[in-house]
Amino acid sequence: MNDKKILIVEDEVTLRRVLVDKFENEGMRVFSASNGEDGLEIALEEIPDIILLDIIMPKKDGLTMLRELRENEKGKNIKVIILTNITDASKMLDDANRGVYDFLIKSDWKVEDIFKKVQDYLK
Repeated sequence: MNDKKILIVEDEVTLRRVLVDKFENEGMRVFSASNGEDGLEIALEEIPDIILLDIIMPKKDGLTMLRELRENEKGKNIKVIILTNITDASKMLDDANRGVYDFLIKSDWKVEDIFKKVQDYLK
């Protein structure tokens, strides 16, 4: 996986750092942002293989970032996994039509679970 690029867009500093460390230790090129505005800019510049995207963030929320990513030719095919504490299934189903590969409810997973999901999607 060492030629793969991942973008982690998460405003929670501790969680973002843990994820960055995990993926860097696995040999991936890791980019990170603390809000959707910076995340979108990095995504369109670096074209990562996959994005881990939080929903509720400052400056630009994850769904707005995702919509703008999909509207851009460079971003329309980037794989996205949503990381969220929102458990409203109807909202998630609506968002699934925007090319989201998976939703992970933050309280339900461990870092290893996320890593395995990312590995599965990058195969």
